[in-house]
Amino acid sequence: MKTIKFLSVLLIAIISFTSCSKDDDIKPELVNEEELITTLQVTLMSNDLSSIVSLIMTDLDGDGPNAPVINVSGNLVAGISYDGVVQVLNETEFPAENITLEVEEEGLEHQFFYTVGGGLDITTEYSNFDSAGNNLGTEFKLNAGSASNGTLTFTLRHEPTKPNTGLANAGGETDIETTFNVSVE
Repeated sequence: MKTIKFLSVLLIAIISFTSCSKDDDIKPELVNEEELITTLQVTLMSNDLSSIVSLIMTDLDGDGPNAPVINVSGNLVAGISYDGVVQVLNETEFPAENITLEVEEEGLEHQFFYTVGGGLDITTEYSNFDSAGNNLGTEFKLNAGSASNGTLTFTLRHEPTKPNTGLANAGGETDIETTFNVSVE
């Protein structure tokens, strides 16, 4: 009888100790909430500042009924090299939240891609990189070739595979993607 009592007490003790594990002390991992991006602004400046072109997409209602407003301030000049800067903002807040700062701080988890289409004669190359030396893309070089028209698409990916050979094999999720009609004269 003493053996049964002892085994019963032992069994209760084992159940009590195993139900209180260290997992109860582990705090849940905070999820990095996705930021609202209402504006994508690209500024292209020639080295001598003789040509400055802005590409701006604004969509203040996000997935709402209103279409984004897209504006291209002018044409690129053939044979000119431009320094490009990409900025993403949340303009539903005042003052506007500069999400570019977060993209750069979390560079290992982000990358901008530039896609040229429709016969536009330009080339691009990355000018800034994440802490592991992989492409980040909030800064870039753009070389305008001969007179042409086409599209230039900017895509920001969250958690892409790095390094990658481009948007096609980057994976991750698209935070924003905008296409601009661009001309080189």
